[in-house]
Formats: sequence, C-alpha cells, structure tokens
Amino acid sequence: MPIPQQYITSATALSELCERLRDSPRLALDTEFVGEESFVPKLELIQVATERTAAIIDFPAVLSGGAIDGFWEIVCDSRIQKVVHAGRQDLDLFAVHAGRIPKPFFDTQIAAAMVGLGPQIAYANLVQRVHGRRLDKAHTFTNWSARPLSQDQLAYALEDVTFLLAIHDHLHIRLSDLGRLQWADEEFSRLESVVGETRREPQERYQRIRGWDQLKPKSAAVLRELTAWREGEAKRRNVPRGRVVRDEVLLQLARHPPRQQDELRKVRGLHASEIDRNGESMLAVIQTALALPPSAWPTLAKERKPEPESNGLVELLQAIVKACALEKEIAPTLLATTADLQELVDVKTNRSTLDLPLLKGWRRILVGELLLDALDGKVAFTVDQQTRTIRWSLSERTTDRATRHI
Repeated sequence: MPIPQQYITSATALSELCERLRDSPRLALDTEFVGEESFVPKLELIQVATERTAAIIDFPAVLSGGAIDGFWEIVCDSRIQKVVHAGRQDLDLFAVHAGRIPKPFFDTQIAAAMVGLGPQIAYANLVQRVHGRRLDKAHTFTNWSARPLSQDQLAYALEDVTFLLAIHDHLHIRLSDLGRLQWADEEFSRLESVVGETRREPQERYQRIRGWDQLKPKSAAVLRELTAWREGEAKRRNVPRGRVVRDEVLLQLARHPPRQQDELRKVRGLHASEIDRNGESMLAVIQTALALPPSAWPTLAKERKPEPESNGLVELLQAIVKACALEKEIAPTLLATTADLQELVDVKTNRSTLDLPLLKGWRRILVGELLLDALDGKVAFTVDQQTRTIRWSLSERTTDRATRHI
C-alpha cells in the first residue's frame, strides 16, 4: 500500500500533519532552500517522512501561522530520531528557525562512509547502492522560490526523504554488525559541534578566508575586524557576504590598509556604491584595528620548513592509514587528512597529546596508536610477496597484524 503524500500550504494542514508526526519514533528530513540572495539561506520546502506518511511543507506559505512552532517542537523532540543525508545545511537551517539543533540525529552520508560505501556519497548513489533504484535528478538546479511548483518538482523533492528511513535501517544494521554504532555517534557529535560553530561568529569568521594565515599578524588583525564588520552588515541587510565586500577585497584591504576615502576608491573590486554607503565605517574599523596592541593581534602559526625526511614519513603514515581503512572497509579520508599526518610528523615531542581527530575516540583505537608507534620506531613493516599485503609487527606485542593489499 503506497504511503499517503501531501503538499502542505496552510497552517490547518500543518497542524493536522503534526498530529500524525508526533507519535513517530523517527522522522526523515530534508530541505530545499535558496541561498544566493540572502545572508541566511531562504528556506522554501521541508520534506518529512515517517513509515506511514510523507509530506512537503511549503515553508513561506505556513510561516505566518502558529502551527510552525508545533512542527519545530516535534523536530526538536529528543524522543524522536531525525534522519538526514549530508545534513549540515539542513541542521543549520533548523537551528536558525527552531532556535536549537534537532537532536538526536543520524546522518546517512556519515554512516555510509563508516561501512565502506565511500566518503561523501551522494544520496542518489546511496539509494542505488542500497535499493537498486535510480533517481531522476532533473530538478537539481530548480529555483525553489518560484511558485507554483510543478508536480514533477514536488515528486523530485519528496524522493529525498522517501528512501531515508529504509537506508537508516540498512546502515544501522551494518554499523551494529561491525560494532561501529558508537563510532557513528561520535561522528554525529562532531557534526553537531560544527553546526554550533556557525553561530559563534563573527570574530572567528576571518579564519575561513583563504590566505588569512599568510598575512602578518597586524594585517591579520585588520582582516579580523573587517570581516566581523562585514558579517554584521550582511546580516543587517540580509544579503550574501560577498554582496557587501568579497573575500579577496578584504585581504587586499588588510595587506594595504587605506586611510582615506580616495584610497578606498582605488581598491579594485570595491564597488563605489558600497564606498558611498559604508566607506567611513570601513575606514573607522581599519583605524581601530591598526591601533590594537600586538597582544590583541591574531596568533599565526610559525611557518616550518619540512625536514628532508618529512614527506617520506607522511607517505608512510598515509600507507598505514590506507591499509587500516582497507582492512576495516572504511573510507581512508574518514580516518585522517594529509594535514593531520603532516602535523603528527612535524611535532617531535608529546605527539600523543595533540588535538587531532585521529588521536581521539575510535580513530585513535583503530589507527592513531599505530601511527604513534610507527613514528616512535616501534613498528617493523614487511610485504608478503604472494598476497601483496603489508604486515607489521609491534615490538611490545607478540602477534602480527595483517592488512589487505594497498
């Protein structure tokens, strides 16, 4: 029997839907939004499904009614499991509109990587892998703010939650069989902390601008203050950050701080209309930043030249990570990044206390301790010529560990 489907465009219909959702132990959730024209992406649709019903909520249409508050209560109910796929942006939007992050949640993209289905697998690919069903992605670039929406658009949007609960069942069983449910919970907690970081702005936003760490400390202070100013201005006007001042222009202003409006007008990429609107404010921010004492400047990591053996050691660690990943049927990129391995190699003392994901929780158990032993010279490696597998033995242990072919 097919699951009933609805397109919710009124507060009354949303209230009726909430009554059916309230007793469900879990919800499949997804969103469609438009982010090109506003500071906070404009939420257009919310797709939701249970085992018995599936619906699309037209968010602008129901926003004026009080029923949306009841919906957020359900979404944030700690007794209800929320299932999402690649859900960071969805969780961000829910946190903005509901005022908190919906918990608990299960991200099928993260879980898929932990059972060997590949890193950052797309939803359509996951549906095909698990269900053998090929989804129609014809409306990937739909303008979801345009009304009315066609039946094809609504059907496309609904597919994003139609299979989520069955995928959740499949992945939960696989994680349980592999003994990795706790691993997945750790990853969901990491995602939750990242969602929370988006609201701890604007003073840290400058660190997301590529090239900030190549600036001198005083220039980095100018960039930090300008970026914080831009954050507030973009939020006030509800426009994208780049509509106020682009990242590369902020870097230019930080490297060569202007002191007068005439100098501002010579900066390439800084629109005259923005100078007319906010030139004095930008100059004031720059002067305030330049007046800061050195103790208030950002701390930049000292550039270290890799030692001659550094690259070779990183490559060795990458081989170990890949070997462990193959043995455990897990995505190597989920275990450690090249930057993490480089930092592990560069630090000579107290490596085990570094604040790196690979030295925490399940990653440390699976590969972190082995990497530390390798760098401390406690591990000997050999290659089985017949099976082409890497083998290693630890001097403090009596057994060998074997991995699959790299």
